[in-house]
Amino acid sequence: MPRHHQTLKTILLALGVLIGALAVILLLLTLFRFALFRAETAVNDRYLKKEELFILKPIKEGDEPVVLPIKQTLFEYVEVKDSCGPYFEGDCVNARSGPGGEYPVITRLRNGAVLKVGGVVEREGRAWYKIVFDENLRYPERVKGDFYIAADFAEALVDEGTKDLNGKTEPTSKYVIVSRSKQKLYAYDGKELFMEATISTGLEFTPTPRGVFTVFKKTPSRYMQGPIPGITNTYYDLPGVPWNLYFTEQGAVIHGTYWHDRFGKPSSNGCINLSPADARKLYAWAELGMKVIVQD
Repeated sequence: MPRHHQTLKTILLALGVLIGALAVILLLLTLFRFALFRAETAVNDRYLKKEELFILKPIKEGDEPVVLPIKQTLFEYVEVKDSCGPYFEGDCVNARSGPGGEYPVITRLRNGAVLKVGGVVEREGRAWYKIVFDENLRYPERVKGDFYIAADFAEALVDEGTKDLNGKTEPTSKYVIVSRSKQKLYAYDGKELFMEATISTGLEFTPTPRGVFTVFKKTPSRYMQGPIPGITNTYYDLPGVPWNLYFTEQGAVIHGTYWHDRFGKPSSNGCINLSPADARKLYAWAELGMKVIVQD
């Protein structure tokens, strides 16, 4: 074969390889753009939901109602700050039935409560968060109407929301030891102590169960209500219980506690109570699947 024919054949083969490589690159770019589009769509579906509206009723007869948009936020939870203490000492943050100081107070919120946000209303230079309770409530009839708090008294939280094992096994070197006699919690990663905290476990007739358990669910906020048939006859209504680690199907949970400060003494209906600050630290570190060892 003449040399120039062989050179031409080599050039053609090289061009073929180059074209094939370009085709692969174009395919990869297309797949990447598609994956990016799916991710953006997921974010939009989560955060940019259909806009809700709040209608301000006219004060004077004949005036037109004012329509305010409830805008979606890029975070889902807030923590109450600059409010009253566990026994309502000091000035409390008020939860109101609408976005304004003229609306009736539904309840008073204490420092450390964590609440789920359904949107924000801007009115007269002030932002108001609409709070939602979309979990299964034991006594849903107690929650009447909407629930708004001034953004001035709430810290926005970045959190993944509720996470569940869903029957899976998650290996982890982390575990927690709870001493009922010492009223102490010790969190370990392998042999390394991560934190030690003073706690409150269950009272005499509602003791925290002994044994070895597994954290199967995490959620930054839940609404605790009582009485609970077969467990306690005590009435309580506690929105925004923070930093929850579920370890029994019967409802035993490690969580933050904003309504008392009796840590070091049994005080609960079976749960393990921590201060809100300790509970937040533990929650951020904790992993699904880790063991909870409760002993005397």
